[in-house]
Amino acid sequence: MEHFDWRQRLREGLVIPAHPLALNATRKLDERRQRGLTRYYLDAGAGGIAVGVHTTQFGIRECGLYEPVLALASQEVAGGAVVKIAGVCGTRPQALREAECAARLGYHAALLSLASLASATTDELIEHARAVGEVLPLVGFYLQPAIGGRLLGVDFWRRFAALDSVVAIKIAPFNRYQTLDVLRGVADSGRAAEIALYTGNDDHILLDLITTFQGLRILGGLLGQWAVWTANAVAMLEAIHRNPNAPEWLDLAPRLTDANGAIFDVANGYRGCIPGIHEVLRRQGLLDGIWCLDPELNLSPGQSAEIDRVCAAYPELLDPEACLPGSA
Repeated sequence: MEHFDWRQRLREGLVIPAHPLALNATRKLDERRQRGLTRYYLDAGAGGIAVGVHTTQFGIRECGLYEPVLALASQEVAGGAVVKIAGVCGTRPQALREAECAARLGYHAALLSLASLASATTDELIEHARAVGEVLPLVGFYLQPAIGGRLLGVDFWRRFAALDSVVAIKIAPFNRYQTLDVLRGVADSGRAAEIALYTGNDDHILLDLITTFQGLRILGGLLGQWAVWTANAVAMLEAIHRNPNAPEWLDLAPRLTDANGAIFDVANGYRGCIPGIHEVLRRQGLLDGIWCLDPELNLSPGQSAEIDRVCAAYPELLDPEACLPGSA
């Protein structure tokens, strides 16, 4: 299974959870729970994992956890037909170090964040991507400005998609106009058939997955939202692939967006986003607590009640009991 065609799998459209970080009460890595999270995603049917990304907490780099956390996930996935994507960020030296680390650990591609290059020109961004792409194939990443991303126009995406090293793009600006900029750039690049498009718009997941633009379709998701209730997400994506035109998706889409608003703490500018994901995983029995690397990062006032509300209002979004730990 180690030699499966991961590029083809990526183009088929997969559920790729953005992998959280499991910590104990002293804010140290909980290796057992970290491995358990990866096994949960595999058992739920996820076709890939993304580690070292925003949901994993960018702070893993400063405290020396980047390589250990990537290694744990890679070990759990070993031998399976699962696409392994590593978050890579920073200026050129850091990005190259992270890409080389991920390549050494058997990751297939690098999700390339350009947030650290806020003042770089398009030419400089493309040269940066070209250099990292010589180490690992690239998944482009349009990160929403609300959590540190930068604006990237049609010309950037046209030139980025034309790079031979680019295998996919995660579209996550949480903005319809900017989402269309990515699609326009890919359509104009001449490589649309070679690039897998993934939604990262956690506020617009289902509508992204049923929309076409100039013959392009977003076929999968690389999402923090899919770090929770993952078995349900897999079932939904499989059903969408079978029948993207079913009217039920128009009914379900706003429910999922409402649930995401509670989990991601939209009311407070996404401050409780990561703790919100941890809280749902805690309720699923997958984490002991919601601890983050930053001790100031916690649920916002009222966020727990909002999560209560959406769980009660939309039970159809939750994983079946059979998918939860200890329910076998």
